[in-house]
Amino acid sequence: MNLTLRQLQVFDAVARHLSFTRAAEELYLTQPAVSMQVKQLEGAVGLPLFEQLGKKIHLTEAGQAMHRCSRTIAEQLREAQQLIEELKGIEGGRLRITVATTVNYFATRLLSAFCHRYPGVRVSLDVTNREHLLRRLDANETDIALMGQPPADLDVVAEPFMENPLVVIAAPDHALSRERRIPLKRLQQETFLMRERGSGTRMAMERFLAEHGITPSSSIEMTSNEAIKQSVEAGLGLGIVSAHTLELELEVGRLKVLDVESFPIMRRWYVVYRKGKRLSAAAQAFKDFVLKEAHQC
Repeated sequence: MNLTLRQLQVFDAVARHLSFTRAAEELYLTQPAVSMQVKQLEGAVGLPLFEQLGKKIHLTEAGQAMHRCSRTIAEQLREAQQLIEELKGIEGGRLRITVATTVNYFATRLLSAFCHRYPGVRVSLDVTNREHLLRRLDANETDIALMGQPPADLDVVAEPFMENPLVVIAAPDHALSRERRIPLKRLQQETFLMRERGSGTRMAMERFLAEHGITPSSSIEMTSNEAIKQSVEAGLGLGIVSAHTLELELEVGRLKVLDVESFPIMRRWYVVYRKGKRLSAAAQAFKDFVLKEAHQC
């Protein structure tokens, strides 16, 4: 078969998304260009790789086999690139970092300090939610991840580098803002603004409240810490967020950390990567930098 790497790259994107449109967006191509590459690949293979049922496309049996092969080839190319980068050393190396949205409040300062020390490293930073971060780890699409609770169902190395206290926040004029040693049971009367299901902060919050027999009277789900903070400030309810996300709001008096018994909930941030992964010189340098100096950034 006379295949090209570009055809395999385009095919892999369509196969992952099961969408020509989303593949085109990912690759910064037009949809006709994506369709043409797939047709050329099907011509080289001699079998259809996709079939359309209604409005959805699906991989054929040949498409499933080709997708397995394309992923293997992509992984081998990444390993070849990594070996070359190791020969180049840290300077000139490439580093792919994925961070949870909450981590990004201090990750940018951390990355800035690292890049000043190693200006020759080419860095790609992806800030995303926990679900997408885990998908990137599983697919080996990132070198290093910075996150909260490491996944239990994925074979990874996870090393803690910083404490992550979770605190209860309220608007400055909230009835509880001037109270001290607020009993946990008092929180049952409040509306809680919480992250989406799957969020590390959400899981830690639910475990803690369940362990103490606390069931909030109502809750509102939101997809970002910024939305939670703005809604708490507007008086919609209370929130539980990482203390690392509150620097600006506390400084200007837009939010108040409540003095609630058994708080803060102490968690940790972790440097995470796939077990068995050969870290490049740049990735190893970044991991060492985070473990040694993150608390100073």
